[in-house]
Amino acid sequence: MNIMWTKASFVAALVAALPVCGTVAVAQSLGAVAKQEEARRKSVKTPGKVYTNDSLKTEGSSSPEPPNPSAAADTTQAAPAAPAVTQPKDGEKPATDDPKKDEAYWKDRLTQARSALDRAKSFADALQSRINALTTDFAARSDPAQRAQIERDRQKALADLARVQQETKDDAKAITDIQEEARKAGVPAGWVR
Repeated sequence: MNIMWTKASFVAALVAALPVCGTVAVAQSLGAVAKQEEARRKSVKTPGKVYTNDSLKTEGSSSPEPPNPSAAADTTQAAPAAPAVTQPKDGEKPATDDPKKDEAYWKDRLTQARSALDRAKSFADALQSRINALTTDFAARSDPAQRAQIERDRQKALADLARVQQETKDDAKAITDIQEEARKAGVPAGWVR
C-alpha cells in the first residue's frame, strides 16, 4: 500500500509540475521573441505609414463610394445628369438615346411587367396561405408564450401581404401605362397584347 501511495503521489507531483515547466519554457521563448522583435525594429530605417481618418478621406476621394442598396430603391433621388450630346457631322443622322421602339421593344416591356405582376400575385397567395396557417395554429395553442410568438409572425406576414398587394396594384398600373403609352405612340394594338 505504501508503494501505491508513493506512485500516486509521484504521478500527482509530475502532473502538477508539467504546466509550470511548460509555462517557463513558453516564457523563455516569448522573451527571446521580444528581443528579436526589438532588434528588428531598431534596424528599420523608415517607419510604416500611419493611416488616419483624414488621410483616408483625402487619399480615397479619387475612387467612388460603393453604391448604397437602399439608395437604389429610393425613387425620390434626382436623376443623374444626362451625357453631353454631340452634334452630328454633315451627312450623318443625329444620334438618339432612345432605343429602337419596334415590336420586340414593346413586347419585351409588356412581358417584363406581366412577369413582375405574376410574381407579386404568387407571393401574395403564398403569404395568404401562411397567414391562414398561423391563424389556425394560434387558435390551437394554449401556451401564452407560443401564442404571442405566433401572433408576432402573423402580424409580420400581414404587413408583408399589404406591401405585396400594393406592389400588385403598381404592377397592374404599369401594364396599363405601357399600353397607354404605346397607344399614344401609334403602336399597332397587336404589339402590346
